[in-house]
Amino acid sequence: MHYTICELIADLTQNAIEADAKVISVRVHETETELSFEIQDNGKGMDSETLEKVRNPFYTDGIKHPNRKIGLGIPFLIQTANQTDGTWHIDSQKAKGTKLKAVFSLSNIDTPPLGCLTSLFRQILSFPQNYEMRIDRIKETKDDSKNYSISRSELIEALGELETVESLDMLRTFLESHEE
Repeated sequence: MHYTICELIADLTQNAIEADAKVISVRVHETETELSFEIQDNGKGMDSETLEKVRNPFYTDGIKHPNRKIGLGIPFLIQTANQTDGTWHIDSQKAKGTKLKAVFSLSNIDTPPLGCLTSLFRQILSFPQNYEMRIDRIKETKDDSKNYSISRSELIEALGELETVESLDMLRTFLESHEE
């Protein structure tokens, strides 16, 4: 199991990027009682047979990482959801993309902590490759609701790039201002 939900989201988002997705959306929704996330991409997708196989931690297609004998992203998602009374769902179509969603109860003692969203968003927005990413963040409490959306292309337009320490520091500051 991952130490934080953010680590799980980063791992699964990296899968989307490595599946040659050109458009990726990440949605993180937090209430006082539950945390959900959804990742959708238009990458390679999977047929039903592969979709069944990726649930096994000892399955890998051997293409992305030729020397690796395991693939843990989806098995960790399943394990985390099952051990915390959470839910998960994955839809995928070959050559069309994949959509996965998970919901976790924040009252379950075994639910991992959320982690640092600022670090997560900075990490997934700055993964190398040519892709567009939209992040939607929603946080609701009984007294308030905060949400924001960011797009990778708009950030690159404003910052020039997402590779140097300077631009990544400005991105961190920008993201932190939205999480206050």
